[in-house]
Amino acid sequence: MPHSTESWAQNDIDFHLHSYTDARAHQEKGPLIIERGDGVYVIDNQGNRYLEGMAGLWSTALGFSEQRLVAAAHRQLQTLPFYHTFSHKSHPSSISLAEKLIALAPVPMSKVYFTNSGSEANDVLVKLIWYRNNAIGQPRRKKFISRLGGYHGVTGLSASLTGLATVHNGFDLPLPGFLHVSTPHFYRYALPGETEEQFASRLAEELEDLINREGPETIAAFVAEPLMGAGGVIVPPNTYWEKIQKVCRRHEVLIVADEVICGFGRTGKLFGCETFAIVPDAMVLSKQLSSSYQPIAAVMINDDLYQGIADQSRALGVLGTGFTGSGHPVATAVALENVRIIEEDKLVEHAAQMGARLHAGLESLALHPLVGEVRGCGLIAGVELVADKGNKSPWDFVGKLGKYFMARAQANGLIVRGIGDTIALCPPLIINAVEIDVLLERFVRSLDETHFYRALQVSIPNN
Repeated sequence: MPHSTESWAQNDIDFHLHSYTDARAHQEKGPLIIERGDGVYVIDNQGNRYLEGMAGLWSTALGFSEQRLVAAAHRQLQTLPFYHTFSHKSHPSSISLAEKLIALAPVPMSKVYFTNSGSEANDVLVKLIWYRNNAIGQPRRKKFISRLGGYHGVTGLSASLTGLATVHNGFDLPLPGFLHVSTPHFYRYALPGETEEQFASRLAEELEDLINREGPETIAAFVAEPLMGAGGVIVPPNTYWEKIQKVCRRHEVLIVADEVICGFGRTGKLFGCETFAIVPDAMVLSKQLSSSYQPIAAVMINDDLYQGIADQSRALGVLGTGFTGSGHPVATAVALENVRIIEEDKLVEHAAQMGARLHAGLESLALHPLVGEVRGCGLIAGVELVADKGNKSPWDFVGKLGKYFMARAQANGLIVRGIGDTIALCPPLIINAVEIDVLLERFVRSLDETHFYRALQVSIPNN
């Protein structure tokens, strides 16, 4: 018997525990139930259409109704619905995708290791680097450095890399050996009178000081997103990556680029490493790899890393890690077709063009009373809301403006993400100029409604 709108919602409340959700609030509020997708739009179970301004979770490059991906999954399900990659076993789709990713890599890479999610990919990469360092006679190189505000996943190891309190609080994280340096957010953390280059130099000095204090022989890797996503869409300041890489190379610290959000066109280049001139030793890919039509992620490692791992597996007799779904034939087939479409339809170039239109529209809001900063590059953006533009202060507490804006945007048919008071935008790469303009119109309407509500609250005296 079909469910009614009310019963779907109640059953969700009764039986479903949600990620990144206040469980008690969910008992009171209930879910927004999305039933269908149509290009850059999603439709709820009451027929309301929403322009998905976040591509789901920074991920659906091809939108929500790409039939070529559906057909790729169907073909593979009919041919080989599952097989594993343990003990010398393989299958055509995982082999083909690995070969394709190595060919696309912005710097020379040697091997691809598949997982089911970006969290798993970062988790297993930590283990692989530990494994390799044991093999090459550097067993003390076990510590990882990442950044406050960085996001690398939610498993025990990947959450320890992540630099967000929401991922740590209540879970007894981060684990020992995971260190964090400052967020490279010039607007928020530059000193008075400091230039972007001076700010970048100070952050590079902070990294060097930490490495020297801990002992360079104990530091395994520096892990970072080319552009920070879930930490608030933070674009690194000028010369930041140049200076950070010099510090890492000087101390033989590996550089890991977490491309989970940036990869496959989001920054206007195929990879964020190309946008910011990063030369990593390893890369982590997910999200837009398959447009999230199937769960998949990939770790790419260079030959130096591979040789140590291979030697250790020979010495021990096995590389003792793996997932049932690693290199799943359906997921790899869909990802391979997804990458083909991105290339054939020139979606990286398209993202750069649509990104320019999006940023031009957002930057025109710079004088709005609530807008503190507009930032981003390519087809990803963040608009930070403030109650006072002079001192960059929030309204009562951080997140109040962002939460209200999110609600108004949803009511206006636009799904965004509030990261504190930063409104993140990351629409599907397929978005066109007309849809960008619709997004901007709904964004401005929601911004004006948020400003009106705040002004109304301020004008009402406290009793």
